[in-house]
Amino acid sequence: MTIRTERQRVTLPPAFNLSGSHTVGWWGMVMLILTEATVFAALISSYFYLRFTSPTWPTGSIERPDLLLVSINTVILLSSSWPMQMAVRSIRRNYQGGLQIGLAIAWVLAVLFLFFEGVDFVRSNFTPQTNVYGSLYFTILSLHGLHLIAGIGLATILLIRAWRGHFNERRYQAVENTALYWHFVDAVWIVIYASLYLSVYLTS
Repeated sequence: MTIRTERQRVTLPPAFNLSGSHTVGWWGMVMLILTEATVFAALISSYFYLRFTSPTWPTGSIERPDLLLVSINTVILLSSSWPMQMAVRSIRRNYQGGLQIGLAIAWVLAVLFLFFEGVDFVRSNFTPQTNVYGSLYFTILSLHGLHLIAGIGLATILLIRAWRGHFNERRYQAVENTALYWHFVDAVWIVIYASLYLSVYLTS
């Protein structure tokens, strides 16, 4: 990126380039993801610590979670990573239609995931106040849900900007950063699904 002034021409280092992958914004997103990953790691570690120190799990009279709905929901959420990445690849080639379609499909799949997760919450026969299992279960899932809502908000802003033609093959930093965050949220869900759902059946 080059800045022209009246006296001199100043060339900034690659880190300040608007269109590259390793920009200041990109590194900022990476640092945010690392910070949030630490939070999730702490919660998952607490979950397993309490689980392996408890004689029964889930504790109390809570039944093991139903796998059918959450498994379908997992497929829905993980499928959203493909259209999001399609949006990135499209705008790198300045294909505006692919950008808009990819963002829209990812947005719909994420909203659908949240809807079914809400259904699963309503069907639960326990609350965060029931016991330590209920507290961790709802805390971890709610925190992930909040991150997904943030991702949906970012995708909404990108869609509006895409419709207005704000992006092209040289200007797509926001799309790339949002996709990076989106893939992180999906990856965290894989860990949550394996920990809170599958592991209960594998070791019980």
